[in-house]
Amino acid sequence: MPPTDQSLPIALMRARERLMVPIREALQVTGLTEQQWRIMRVLEEFGPQDATKLAERSSLLMPSQTRIVQNLCEKGYVSRRTNPEDRRRQIVAITPAGHEVLVRNAPKAREISAEVAATLGEDKVRQLVAILDDIIHM
Repeated sequence: MPPTDQSLPIALMRARERLMVPIREALQVTGLTEQQWRIMRVLEEFGPQDATKLAERSSLLMPSQTRIVQNLCEKGYVSRRTNPEDRRRQIVAITPAGHEVLVRNAPKAREISAEVAATLGEDKVRQLVAILDDIIHM
């Protein structure tokens, strides 16, 4: 095995934790968790969707996603309804209140992204995202 400072999985986890520090700080004022924020962003970007697709796009296991969506429903940030095409499935959507939370916090999110891009450089960020996408699709 390679030393831990040369291990790709460990390096990825360390990089994620480093990137998440300012994001977690920003999320504290919203009262949202990282996972709740991710679900709301996915719903904002892709619109209402099947709960299974939402879990996949949010990188969450289905049981976790179900619990998180329930919490977001209680906060009034998302809604759920039965899928008319398959009544066993749920369609999840962001509500106007959820949209407003994203809009209010978008400037800080953009600021964090800009700081990362300024530190690493736009080209490195694009390359890194492309490499990570390759890993996801291996």
